[in-house]
Amino acid sequence: MQKNTPPRSTIRLTRRGRIALVATGAVVVGTAVAVPLLTLGPEEDGRPTTLVIPEGWRASQVYAAVDKALALPAGSTKKSLAKAVLKLPNDAEGNPEGYLFPATYPLQEKTTPEKLLALMVDTANEKFNGAPIAAGAQRNAMNVYQAVTIASIVQAEAATRADMGKVARVVFNRLERGMPLQMDSTINYALGRSTLRTTANDTRIDSPYNSYQRMGLPPTPIDNPGEEAMRAAINPPPGDWLYFVTVRPGDTRFTADYGEHQRNVAEFNAQRKAAGAQAAG
Repeated sequence: MQKNTPPRSTIRLTRRGRIALVATGAVVVGTAVAVPLLTLGPEEDGRPTTLVIPEGWRASQVYAAVDKALALPAGSTKKSLAKAVLKLPNDAEGNPEGYLFPATYPLQEKTTPEKLLALMVDTANEKFNGAPIAAGAQRNAMNVYQAVTIASIVQAEAATRADMGKVARVVFNRLERGMPLQMDSTINYALGRSTLRTTANDTRIDSPYNSYQRMGLPPTPIDNPGEEAMRAAINPPPGDWLYFVTVRPGDTRFTADYGEHQRNVAEFNAQRKAAGAQAAG
């Protein structure tokens, strides 16, 4: 355990790298993150020929996209999981979250949800089970599924690709020090929402994805990460960072010093307050 660690209630890592503070029962909330829209390829006879799955989509978003692409009733793809043959790791316990690999997939006349999901999982296995990823996971004393879980957090939290490695290092540093991750992205996943509006009550929800209350990694990935996030998860740069905050777009600050972090958060809050006043005026 790291000595002189601030109380758990005062450390809050938020989605897209923003950090705020919980104080006197109030929570300063970061900005909402827009959900990407379904992207379909060119149409043939009124039917799309490809389906693009963006990096960072959750399984629920993928299911909805497949329903729409194949013109199926809402909920059809999720129901098809019961009969889909998916080559998932044992740790996944049948849950494909993290293994619906972001890519462009062909849509043919006989494409079914089961075939499409199986293709996504097969693609993930090709990407994740190769020597670079598997060896990188082993080098960091974890299995591939744990690496995918870390990559999913990195995908959710990093504001830019350049920040991904540093976010991964924050995750490793916190785990090594016995600190809770306290990532709002995991709270967001637990509550099944995309517009993040975290309150003190949210951080007390009874969920295995509540990384404020639970130690270690969440039980599954929280989205489907891309290759950049996976590379960051298995090969983060060296650093002692424990906190990070995006003060303004393009200015994410990582630090190991809690006092410095508090000053960065104060600057972030001042920026938000000024922007709010300008918008109101």
